[in-house]
Amino acid sequence: MKGNVEQQQEKEDTQEEYRLLVDEVKPKPNILKNCIRAFLVGGAICLIGQLFLTFYLGSFGEMEAGALTSGTMVIIAAFLTGIGVYDQIGKFGGAGSIVPITGFANSIVAPAMEFKREGFVFGVGARLFNIAGPVLVYGMLVSCLIGIIYFLFA
Repeated sequence: MKGNVEQQQEKEDTQEEYRLLVDEVKPKPNILKNCIRAFLVGGAICLIGQLFLTFYLGSFGEMEAGALTSGTMVIIAAFLTGIGVYDQIGKFGGAGSIVPITGFANSIVAPAMEFKREGFVFGVGARLFNIAGPVLVYGMLVSCLIGIIYFLFA
């Protein structure tokens, strides 16, 4: 019986030594650099969105310009995801690349691109709606609930 206790203690000691070794070798993240990159990438995405909004406001009303800006940003992010550029932006900018509207487009298109070998209609197109369906349903459900709460209490 004593042998099992000693073996267990030796195993725990070995695991602790291994954990300490991994902690020594593991690269330390540069938090300041990551924050600056996220700020720059997120800011650049927002700047591009603001430029589109300003452009559209010159030709359309405020509501139409906002909708066109959102649509344009989604299309651009989906296109960049499809050609693999948005992944590079994400690797560089980290959290800054998940600015809500473009991050949403990327999160829907990226998993669908895994089915590219099955063709763009039956692979990407079909999978795109399988992935987007739950996101859209729950997004609309939450927006309706928020609308009801706003109507009741505002």
